[in-house]
Amino acid sequence: MNALAPAPVAPQTHAPADPLAEQILDTLVHRIGKDAQAARPHDWLAATILTVRNDIIERWMASTKAAHAAGAKRVYYLSLEFLIGRLLRDAIANLGRTDEITRALASLGVDLAEIEEIEPDAALGNGGLGRLAACFMESMATLELPAYGYGIRYVNGMFRQRIDDGWQVELPETWLAHGNPWEFERRESAYLVGFGGEVETTDAGRAHWKPAEAVQAIAVDTPAVGWRGKRVNTLRLWTARALDPIRLDAFNAGDHERALQGQVRAETLVRVLYPADSTPAGQELRLRQEYFFSSASIQDIVRRHVQYFGDVRTLPDKAAIQLNDTHPAVSVAELMRLLIDHHELDFDEAWEITKGTFGYTNHTLLPEALESWPLPLFERMLPRHMQLIYAINARVLREARRSGADDRAVSTISLIDEGGERRVRMANLAFAGSHSVNGVAALHTDLMKQTVFADLHRLYPERINNKTNGITPRRWLQQCNPGLCGILSDVIGPGFLDDAEKLSELNAHAGDAALQEHVAGVKRANKEALSSFLRDRMKLRLDPDALFDVQIKRIHEYKRQLLNLVETVALYDQIRSHPERDWSPRVKIFAGKAASSYHNAKLIIKLANDIARRVNTDPAVGELLKVVFIPNYNVSLAEKIIPAADLSEQISTAGMEASGTGNMKFALNGALTIGTLDGANIEIKDRVGDENIVIFGLTAEEVAAKRANGYVPRAMIEGSRELAQAVKAIATGVFSPDDPHRYRDLMNGLYDHDWFMVAADFDAYHSAQREVDRRWGDQPGWRASAIRNIANVGWFSSDRTIAEYARDIWGVM
Repeated sequence: MNALAPAPVAPQTHAPADPLAEQILDTLVHRIGKDAQAARPHDWLAATILTVRNDIIERWMASTKAAHAAGAKRVYYLSLEFLIGRLLRDAIANLGRTDEITRALASLGVDLAEIEEIEPDAALGNGGLGRLAACFMESMATLELPAYGYGIRYVNGMFRQRIDDGWQVELPETWLAHGNPWEFERRESAYLVGFGGEVETTDAGRAHWKPAEAVQAIAVDTPAVGWRGKRVNTLRLWTARALDPIRLDAFNAGDHERALQGQVRAETLVRVLYPADSTPAGQELRLRQEYFFSSASIQDIVRRHVQYFGDVRTLPDKAAIQLNDTHPAVSVAELMRLLIDHHELDFDEAWEITKGTFGYTNHTLLPEALESWPLPLFERMLPRHMQLIYAINARVLREARRSGADDRAVSTISLIDEGGERRVRMANLAFAGSHSVNGVAALHTDLMKQTVFADLHRLYPERINNKTNGITPRRWLQQCNPGLCGILSDVIGPGFLDDAEKLSELNAHAGDAALQEHVAGVKRANKEALSSFLRDRMKLRLDPDALFDVQIKRIHEYKRQLLNLVETVALYDQIRSHPERDWSPRVKIFAGKAASSYHNAKLIIKLANDIARRVNTDPAVGELLKVVFIPNYNVSLAEKIIPAADLSEQISTAGMEASGTGNMKFALNGALTIGTLDGANIEIKDRVGDENIVIFGLTAEEVAAKRANGYVPRAMIEGSRELAQAVKAIATGVFSPDDPHRYRDLMNGLYDHDWFMVAADFDAYHSAQREVDRRWGDQPGWRASAIRNIANVGWFSSDRTIAEYARDIWGVM
């Protein structure tokens, strides 16, 4: 026996009396091929999923039939990421079967919680964009909207993060190594996706694209279960296959690698999320990947529409396609190609249909994240689409000229960037090709109008609208924090499970000492559970009575993990220098992945681990300060950390975070936010009240003014004793004695340019953290604030967000 393999679950030897237990046992025998005596935890997991799946399939089919019978308009959500996490707990909770399944498994000697823990997270996303898409899928089913999600079935995801000597190491995710019992391959939904080649003119004078290469996109469907199981929608992910999996002539000639080249090239499309695009080969793969899933999705949507409604001209009446960021923006050109080349519509009619069908959600104001592609690459890969983009651009620019736009405005409106290397601007294509363009927080939407889309907004002033993001309260309260959910149900009733805004009824009880004690007791239990998890995983002992100060998110300079770390060093120095002060014990928790090619982000991870190694072994601070970087952040890890957090770090440079959703999850679980006036923080502040949040730092307008007026970070650093000492300690190798110059360039960057305003905001952040200490010292006040956060963030439910999309953009409510 493999010593590392989990021991078999000790089963009941008698036949179960519970009918559901009998079903699970029957599935174990006839579908898994194991008897109860030999079954291991993963066998029980698979048997449970397959048993539950039967119920889901029946609801899924009923949902699809009902939509067909009603001739309902469908929503199609195109996203390069769907960070759905584990599905078993989510599915059975939404079906209302958790207690029933727990009892059935217990009668078989199996612990549901234990087998839930071995289900792998689906490696289909990385950050907030993908988790938002997952929350939206759940809410669309909950609101009983007929909807499909479209994406890619990544075999290896982005990467599995391991920390070796403090450095991030990227390893492939292997979540599909043992199959996926949730998915169904749909062989009948297969489409050819072409690349390269040339465009010819037919005898009838129409364009005909002859790709040089083609792959087959095969649909793989996963059910998305809504709350109370009222509707089950479809998450359709694409996998790729070569038309000829092996060239036998090459194989028989001994050229085995060339024989498999086509299949390898096809599989490369679905291997990795966000392949590095710092090389020409990487850029080509990213573009191929985005077109692959966009083309397959649009072909599938058009095929379904024609099948059920006959006339492609009615597409906007029966289909609403939402582009989740710029990754699927090429869909605009692809739909135009299908309408013109395949359905023989003229350009003007095709363009009106296209605009009437698409909506575009923008998620970033960062220029580097507003995708653009070198024009020669785009034209070589997609020659017909390049022709159509030129035609769309001509139409848009003529409109701009007629509206009175000057040369500068025309230049920024153009779908082709002419400054330096000519590039195709995908955000401009998505904007021009959609009837609705939305931001994801009030500030973000206003900044869209003022900055990146200012001239497009002047040209199409009715197009931009706001849809503040939301999260599903089922996943982020009921499932990940059942203890808190139970207390809330006892106090205000369970109605908030159906309408999260009913949490506001808690406000009347925020000062109740007994409720405060109960909520604090649940928080401490969650902190004990996280501490136990980290003790087992990282051999680190934490004090659950300390303040758990948490920043978990994608590692990026604008999110300012560096500001947090520099302030941590300053706090460390102060504790050592003034041990006589009444310090509040803190545990600083970090987690997140850095993009493989993002040098500074990876260096920040190393710095976090170097600081942790020094601080955690220093007897001078003892239990007053601990620092931990938890590897391989994912949905399941977030579900452990967020319920245990006391303080939520939302400290991005103002004007740079579109919305954030982690801020909502923490507040819903009773953490106080320390943050800038950025993204949805502003709206959270307005909802919870100034006294229940800690705001600091420059506003977006002040950040812009500093950059415009010659900001001198050196003066800021030299004028702040704590900041100067912390920066010097990091730069001179205090935390990296093995390589004293490791962080020299990183710290010099703060002196030289500091684009992300770390130095400018440091003193305000440092003072805000001391305000946190003061509030933490008043435990009744802290607990009341925590309850008011829970009570007042129900508005940030993805149900509310989706209802707004459905009413204002999609026309399905």
